[in-house]
Amino acid sequence: MKVIAYSITAPEKEHLAKANQKKHDITLIANPLGIDTVAFAAGKDAVIIWNHGDVSATIIEHLAALNVRFIITRSVETGHIDKTVAAKYGVKVANVSIGSLQGTADQLVQILDLYQQSKCVGDACACNKNCRAAKNLNIT
Repeated sequence: MKVIAYSITAPEKEHLAKANQKKHDITLIANPLGIDTVAFAAGKDAVIIWNHGDVSATIIEHLAALNVRFIITRSVETGHIDKTVAAKYGVKVANVSIGSLQGTADQLVQILDLYQQSKCVGDACACNKNCRAAKNLNIT
């Protein structure tokens, strides 16, 4: 899976690389997601963001136009993501429960693995399809 991770800090890079083990093609940038950086998601299947990134309707429309299918936020809260617009464009949304840097990285890669296998991400699901009720169901 091709992924871009926005707002990545130096300590996160090491943990994400260790968790990923070169399974996914992940581009890491320090910039937050916004109107001036959304184009970096071209050719990617997923974006990883932090809760200070702009994930408004306009940004989601741009991401959908770039064929991004998944948004994963490194935050418990998902209020910064317009989930209604994401659902309109078929973009799946997930979040990770914040823990240690390695634990967060491990959760991110696990979500990417499940998405790549066309499976629901279970409790990490934050989309409007009420996926939290069932784990590992086909989402294609």
